[in-house]
Order: sequence, then structure tokens, then C-alpha cells
Amino acid sequence: MIQRSDHSISENALRVLAKRYLAKDEAGVVIETPEALFRRVAQNIAQAERLYDAGADIAAVEEEFYRLFSELKFLPNSPTLMNAGRDLQQLSACFVLPVEDSMEGIFDAIKHTAIIHKTGGGTGFSFSRLRPKNDLVRTTGGVASGPISFMKVFNHATEAVKQGGTRRGANMGILRVDHPDILEFIRCKEDTREITNFNISVAVTDAFMEAFEKGGDYGLINPRTGERVGTLPACEVLDRIAVQAHKTGEPGLFFIDRANEVNPTPHAGIIEATNPCGEQPLLPYESCNLGSINLERHLVEVDTLESVAGASGQYRLDWAALEKSVRTAVRFLDNVIDMNRYPIEEIERITKANRKIGLGVMGFARMLFKLAIPYGSERGIEAAKTVMNFIRETGCDESVKLAERRGVYPNWKGSLHEKRGEKIRNAYVTTVAPTGTISMIADTSGGCEPEFSLIWYKNVLDGERLPYVLDYFIEVAKKEGFWSDDLLDQIVKNHGSLQGLSSIPEKWREIFVVSHDIAPEWHVRMQAAFQSFSDSAVSKTINLPSSATVEEVKKAYLLAYRLGCKGITVYRDGARVDQVMNVGVIPQNTSDNGGMPATESKKEDLMTSELPDLIPELRIKVKTKRGNSYVHVGFLIKEESMGDIFETLRSDGSIRELFLSPSPHVKNRELLDMVCRLGSKLLRAGSPIEEVLEQLVKSNDQFGDISSDAYALVKGLTTVVSRVQGATTMQLPCPECGVSPLRMQEGCLLCGSCSWTKC
Repeated sequence: MIQRSDHSISENALRVLAKRYLAKDEAGVVIETPEALFRRVAQNIAQAERLYDAGADIAAVEEEFYRLFSELKFLPNSPTLMNAGRDLQQLSACFVLPVEDSMEGIFDAIKHTAIIHKTGGGTGFSFSRLRPKNDLVRTTGGVASGPISFMKVFNHATEAVKQGGTRRGANMGILRVDHPDILEFIRCKEDTREITNFNISVAVTDAFMEAFEKGGDYGLINPRTGERVGTLPACEVLDRIAVQAHKTGEPGLFFIDRANEVNPTPHAGIIEATNPCGEQPLLPYESCNLGSINLERHLVEVDTLESVAGASGQYRLDWAALEKSVRTAVRFLDNVIDMNRYPIEEIERITKANRKIGLGVMGFARMLFKLAIPYGSERGIEAAKTVMNFIRETGCDESVKLAERRGVYPNWKGSLHEKRGEKIRNAYVTTVAPTGTISMIADTSGGCEPEFSLIWYKNVLDGERLPYVLDYFIEVAKKEGFWSDDLLDQIVKNHGSLQGLSSIPEKWREIFVVSHDIAPEWHVRMQAAFQSFSDSAVSKTINLPSSATVEEVKKAYLLAYRLGCKGITVYRDGARVDQVMNVGVIPQNTSDNGGMPATESKKEDLMTSELPDLIPELRIKVKTKRGNSYVHVGFLIKEESMGDIFETLRSDGSIRELFLSPSPHVKNRELLDMVCRLGSKLLRAGSPIEEVLEQLVKSNDQFGDISSDAYALVKGLTTVVSRVQGATTMQLPCPECGVSPLRMQEGCLLCGSCSWTKC
């Protein structure tokens, strides 16, 4: 058990630190405290000062860095926290690798990918240089297999590389919209068993958008010859992208011409791709190190007379403290470039030539709560612009000051900065990156996203889960007189939202909003507000309700393009239900029973203590740490409805049995059999499947060494409930802790409890 050395670090943060960041001995026992981690990183990165000043006061710089970390006002990206001052010393989060149109170039990229993933980095690729499927291969006289086939090779390589138990391999795959294989690329993740280690985005050109606006065709270009080989109607292609994103959340869009329009070093190369979450458009072989200012920690409480918020529990932003933090953070990130041990020589060369850093934010939603500003409002947009503009101006000013002492970045001559007469140290200064685990350490909201829910759950002893609510919300509820003993229960039943709870004043319902309370337009507008002051880009998810249409997805795309975003990722609630597992064909619910699952109205007719000898079942394949398990779910339906079994399950199916064919190496098979028998008995006695599933989720941590197979039950049942029973708000539990539901945030699936992330 690690000891808390700093009382500002929460219990949940301690668990995340112990699992992902703190040093361990050979037996896996934690041997480092959070204080020691912060000291290790500060001490290591401060050493770069000697490169520019032999007499530098290293101890003073170290102390300034340490103060910033220990007060949780700023944290660097995960590889820096994990690796600084240790043997690995690989400190960058994201890389872009070129994929050349040759077998040697392709497999060099795969080799480099494996090296980077092993050190904890994520990789982005453009596959746009690869010749299309069935194109000529002169050296062999054969035909090319196309970019999608090679993406699958990259995917398998990623699957084989484990990042030292701390971070998973993550990739971004990008294809230009004018590549001849674009239609195949758009649907390449339709089968959710394929290309699972990639996020994908279409590189959309201005020419394509112009063709769309005019309702016309655009040209397809063979990258091998540079010749136009066909055309497609732009409207149809955007429709196909939107349909697929509506289903699964992918592909996203990357507005590639816009990224290159502001590329500060066009003489050094063009931007083809981004990192896995899309916020870092980078040149081939370029890497970037990131860090985020915790805005919530820069608020100070004021008295009523001083407040401009007009609410109890008043706060204001401490601009002087924020300026100090930004300047220290820029210096720290510039030092990281020099202290980094780069995995590949080409990466070191271009990274040091451009010296890009990515300073962003976290805690923005919490800041708005305490300033009493609604997220989806003009005031919210204005707050975003004001804060991010201040960070960018201050950060760039500090980069200019560093340039005076350390020199401009080597590729400065010929850059956009030279043309503007700006002598600056770093080609990029600001970005808004995902903050999944570091925002958990800081115990604040992620990036520029709204809160996902007002209720979280913490795992405590013996597998018990306790609700976790913002202390500030409880404080406001009590001061404003709308607190009640059952308020938290009401919020839990309302899916973590205050909307529709008449006991809460409208003013506070508007302030304490969560992701799904906010209209998609405001999500896009908020991303655009941050983009206005981000040198790089913004990682954000545009959340859509489950009822959203394909047209609404397209509407979000067009708004993002019009407002100047560099890309966009949409996620419709209920999409991608089966993405984390391998699942057979399961039909969508088409109940017309007033929005309720059709089985509810038939519960009494179908209730029975015994089952017939012949009943239909679904088999769901689930990957576990010990191999593949198979969850079998049996249904009771009326005999006359047996003709079209899958059609019948939509309207006439009632789950009455479940059992598990576990992976070969499972222990305590008898216990699993007993769990399935008891669950089946409860189902036949009339218990709703949701209640059985809830009990399995709560008990999952108590299964000990069979947890992976018990988790297979949870995953399989979640799939069936979500897809057959029609419970669209059901969410997949985390594949690592098996308890907390996954959420789509900052462009990636994330567990809010144990910090597992798909990226």
C-alpha cells in the first residue's frame, strides 16, 4: 500500500499512480511515492538548463518544476511522468511515421512502430502514398493489395507489442479522400474484429468540400502516378462517411489542407497525418511532447462583493498564478526535448529541428462549474476563448524569451515565423490534448470536455463500489437549499444528469450540465473556440444522442469545417456497443412499445420455471487474458414465432438462460457454473436481465483469479442487453477492471475508474 505524501492527491489518483506510473521492484511492489515521482521528473528535466547556461541554478529550476507538479497545477504527458529519470527516458507521447510505397518502406514503418509502442508512444500514419488495390507492381508483374491490407499488418504488429504493462499500442490511420481506395477505407472498421488497434480518419481536402457544396464530383488520384483515375460524387462520399460514423463513431475527419495552411515549416515537409487522438498534426518522423495546465487549480475563492459570478461559493481565475504556471510549463516542455531519448534517429533530427511543444488544458468543465457559467452557452464559449488566448499569448511570449537565450528552432529560417518576424523557440506552442490519466491524477475534468457525469464510482475493498460526487456540487446544493438525502439516488437513476429533476432550480441545471445534456452544435462551437488559439489542434468528442440521425452527423461535420476546426470526431450514444469484443450478428431492437423493450409487455406471458427442450441462443465470443471464452444466452420465444429467429428476437425474445464456455485455462470452473445457474434461475423467476447484469458487475472484482472469465459474462450480457433488449444507455464495462463503464471522451474510449484507455 503506497503512502500519500501529498494530501492534495486523492485516493483515486493514488490508485492510478500505483497502477501506471510509480516505480515497482521486480516483484511488482510499488517502491515510489507520488512525491518521489514528481521529484524524479523535476530533477531530471531541470538538467537541460546546463546545455544553455553552465552556471544555471539547477536546484532552483527543479524546485519550480516540482512545485508545479505537487500543487497539481500542471502535469506533462504520461511517458514523461513514467520514464523521466529512469532507464527508458523516452518522453514523447505521439509520433507520426511515413509509410512509403514500397515493401521495404512499409516494413521499416512497422519496425519503427514496434519500437515506439514498446517505449510508450502512440503512432499516426498516412497510408495515402500506397498505390491502390489491383494497381501494377512492376517488380513482380503482379497487382497491389492496397493500403487497407497493409493497415491490417500494422494492426497485428501492434497487437503483438505490449508497452511494458503501462500503455497500450495505439494508432491513427489516415487516407486521403481522393485516394482510389477511399470507399473501402471508410468501411474498413465495419467488422469490429478488424483493425481494432487503430482510430481512423479521412483526410478531407478543400477541393472535396468545394465539390460537396456544389453538389458535384471530385477526382481520384493514383498516388503512384499522380494521375486522375476516376471521380466520385462528393455528396455520396460524405454520406458514406457519416453513415459509418453514425454506426461506430469512425471514421473521423481530418481537414488536411487547413492543417498545411498553417504548417509553420512547409519547407521542411508537408503534414500528412496526426497522432492517435488527432490533436497533433505532425510532419513525417516528427514527435511532440505535451502537457496540460489544470485550470481548476488556478481558481481562488472570493467574497460576495468581489464576485462577478452572482452565485454562492464564488471563484475567480487567478491570472497572475496562471501566467506563472504557463511560463514554467513552456520552459519545462522545451527542456523535455533536450532530455528525451528518441527511439529512432530520424525522429530526433526533425523533432529537435522544429522543437514543437503542446501546452493545453484540463479542468475546464470544473472551472465553469465554479464560475457558474453554463458550458453550452455564449458565456461558456467566451470563457474558452479568453482562457486559451491568454495561455497562447503567454506561452508564445515565453517561447520568444527562450529564443533570446537559447536561439530559435533550427528550421526557423524559411518558416512562417520568419516571414512574420517572430523569433520563437518552438514551432508549435499550444494544443489541446487528451488528458485521460493525468486528469485523474489531478482529480479534475479532462481537457476541454464537459463532465461525462455528475456521479462516478470508486472501487473500494471487497469489490464494493461507492458513488463519488463533486464536493462542490454538494456544497452548492446545501447552500442553495435543494439538497435532499435521496438527491444522489435521483441523479444516478437519471444517468448522472440533473436535467428533468424539478427539485433542482433551473439555474443550477443549466450550470451543472454533462456531455449528453449539451446540444451537438455547442460541442462543435466549443472545439472551434479552443482551436482558434491552438497552434496544433484539439482533441474532443462531439457527443450525439442515440436518436441522432445521419443528417445530424453531417451537420456537425459542416459546422466544424465552417468554424475552422482541423478535424472532428463524433460519437453517437449507443454506437460501437460491440467494438471491444468479437460478436456475431445481433439484430437491432425495433420495439414500438412506447420506447420500452418489447419484451417488457410480454414478461408475464413468458415467465416460466421450466424451459422447453429446444430454445434459440446467441453465442458471443469474448477475448480474455487466458484465451477466448464463449457466452451463451438462451431465449424463450413463442413456438409459432420460430420461423425467422433473429427477426423474432427483436420483438418476442426474453432472456431466460445463460452459461459460459470458459477459456481453456480457467480455474474454479464450478464457481462459474454456479453463477450461471443462479443467474438463469433468477431470469426464469422474472428478474430483469439488467438486474442480473448489475449484480455481476458489482461482484466481478470478487472472483479473484477467474476475473477475466467472469468479465466475459459481463461483456456478453452487456452486448445482448444493449442490442437485443434495446437498452441503448447500457455501456460496456472496462476490459481491465471489469467494473466501470467505458466512456467516449477526448476522442478515445476511457475508463473513469482504473484509467484504462483504448489510446
